[in-house]
Amino acid sequence: MVDGSFEKELTQRADYFEEILKDFLPGEEGFAATVIEAMNYSLLAGGKRLRPVMMMESFKIFAGKGCDMSVVHPFMAAMEMIHTYSLVHDDLPAMDNDEYRRGRKTTHAVYGAGMATLAGDGLLNLAFETAIQGAVKGKELSSYDGDNSNRYLAALDVLSAKAGIRGMVGGQCADICAENSGFPGEDRGEVLNYIDENKTGALIESSLMIGAILGGGSQDDVRKMERIGSNIGIAFQIQDDILDIEGSQEELGKPIGSDIRNGKSTYVSLYGMDKARARVKELTEQAMELLNSIGSDNSFLSDLFEYLIYRKK
Repeated sequence: MVDGSFEKELTQRADYFEEILKDFLPGEEGFAATVIEAMNYSLLAGGKRLRPVMMMESFKIFAGKGCDMSVVHPFMAAMEMIHTYSLVHDDLPAMDNDEYRRGRKTTHAVYGAGMATLAGDGLLNLAFETAIQGAVKGKELSSYDGDNSNRYLAALDVLSAKAGIRGMVGGQCADICAENSGFPGEDRGEVLNYIDENKTGALIESSLMIGAILGGGSQDDVRKMERIGSNIGIAFQIQDDILDIEGSQEELGKPIGSDIRNGKSTYVSLYGMDKARARVKELTEQAMELLNSIGSDNSFLSDLFEYLIYRKK
């Protein structure tokens, strides 16, 4: 089990990313100042910045010691922008209708639903502006043995696919459909696995894959990181479902019990708490084995995966 020093290391990496993120924040000026202010309010809400930290650690594995971290910085910022836009939209009255996120008022609670919708739209577009500029201005990288030999274009392909209808948005769609009318004739467990894999897992997969691509990993390495991300993403979501029942608003920074109020199917509601906990452990151990098969000595990434099992917020 990870010890207390891990929290300090995670905080240090999150703080490192906070300084990176500031370089990519748009200025709050002109006729669009209000929506930009709402975007920056959303981005600076704090959190552990797990996805950009995962991307950074994946990059380090394949790029090696003394690597040029500026290569991955724009993609780290882009990932957090995409993740943040998804949270802004999730919190809207038409979605989960939550008024608190990370311990403070959600974007729509401060700026209104219309401006929050635009802020989410702006963050999604800014993410791709940021990543594309990183690809255009980045240093030359070695050829990639995947379908696209240009590592920047390969990374952009992963970023766009995992954030879209074949990834996070697809998972969100299935989540809403399952909540409203369900999928008659479909196995509820299979539907839930698709939702967790895509709604939550896709951005974690993308983070690890992009780090590997930009860091010099092979296509086989990237596929392994995708499988690791899938396992960790599903485990992370199941743990989130557990905390929605057993956690506290003070620790989570948001109201608990929203899944029950919204009538959502979760791993806990389908299989029970004991099986949910066991599944989190099983998925995480499988991810650890895959990570070890790459030959990585990145103990922080292993500790991060283990930390996700025991987190309380």
